[in-house]
Amino acid sequence: MTARERVEKLGLIVNPVAGLGGRVGLKGSDGADVQKKALALGAVPQSLNRAIQALERVRSVDGLEIITYPGEMGADAVRACGLEPVVIGAIRAGATTAQDTQNAAREMRRLGVRLLLFAGGDGTARDVYNAVRDNLPALGIPAGVKIHSAVYATNPKSAGDLAASYLEGKTTALRQAEVVDIDEQAFRQGIVSARLYGYLPVPFERRLLQGLKTPSRPGEQSAMTMIAADVVSHMEEDWLYVIGPGTTTRAIASRLGLSKTLIGVDVVAVCSPSGDGKLVAADANESRLLELLEGHRAKIIVTPIGGQGYIFGRGNQQISPNVIRKVAADSERPAENIIVVSTIGKIHSLGGQPLRVDTGDRAVDEMLSGYVRVVTGYDEQIVYKVVC
Repeated sequence: MTARERVEKLGLIVNPVAGLGGRVGLKGSDGADVQKKALALGAVPQSLNRAIQALERVRSVDGLEIITYPGEMGADAVRACGLEPVVIGAIRAGATTAQDTQNAAREMRRLGVRLLLFAGGDGTARDVYNAVRDNLPALGIPAGVKIHSAVYATNPKSAGDLAASYLEGKTTALRQAEVVDIDEQAFRQGIVSARLYGYLPVPFERRLLQGLKTPSRPGEQSAMTMIAADVVSHMEEDWLYVIGPGTTTRAIASRLGLSKTLIGVDVVAVCSPSGDGKLVAADANESRLLELLEGHRAKIIVTPIGGQGYIFGRGNQQISPNVIRKVAADSERPAENIIVVSTIGKIHSLGGQPLRVDTGDRAVDEMLSGYVRVVTGYDEQIVYKVVC
């Protein structure tokens, strides 16, 4: 059989509710009640479009056969790319479950797919691992709110490129990548309780894979304090400051005498003449941010995720492409009103990899790409590369 005649079986699973809670500020999408609340708040599913972006990079593979589940769990994405999938299994449309993901993964393994491509977040990775353990190469298309696991590509395009490279035999190495999930209920209370569930074999190309999320290092509090002092010293009256999640950004709120929602997005202002801070909104979602920004000049303050480098698109989806555009519209340079803060330890945790953006809007990602100043201490900055 020639290479052109050989069938390359790719399994595809799309979690249709992955990422649903992000922009509406729910910090996750696990559980029917949370999904229902997210939809009531106006959440729009993102995983279908992100799966399509990945598949567009795979469709040219010779002899490609995509095995998937019906409708929203994969077939819709495949057909949107002009391909006809092999559809297996059955689902209840609009009521898919973790068990559906596990059933699909087990059946795809039985059918001999060479690679299982799945769109979701940490919960989806955990379901895939529970179904196949380390017996099937797999790769995640990032579509969730929280993505601590190392089984995901840096963005949907990278997922497609890496899947294609593996199917074509250009990428041959596999690495055992961590599947990590957190307790969402505790997470919503500001408690990060992460657990390692196991490892999935993932095609390995360092530049195309995101790393495992790492926490802030012990002993960095003094560095955070100095960063906060620098940022606050440059804050201006009549501006709003949208502060993203994280311990580094929390130090800025503390400097202003305010409490910070650790895993949420808050909006603050500076009061004159005292210089004290005013909390304008706590734990704001996308719609609330857009409402507050109407008629106000604003800046966004974010910190990279340790070990991964994302400044937008992971855990802070409330700061959506529309929010970023609105803030950028008030400046001559697109990123002028975005303040990136990071300890040097967090920068070192990236191992020389760039900062990343993955907002789901290609134009916004490209607008943010290039070089950015990163505040690393009092009157201390570095210039660092941002890629999409």
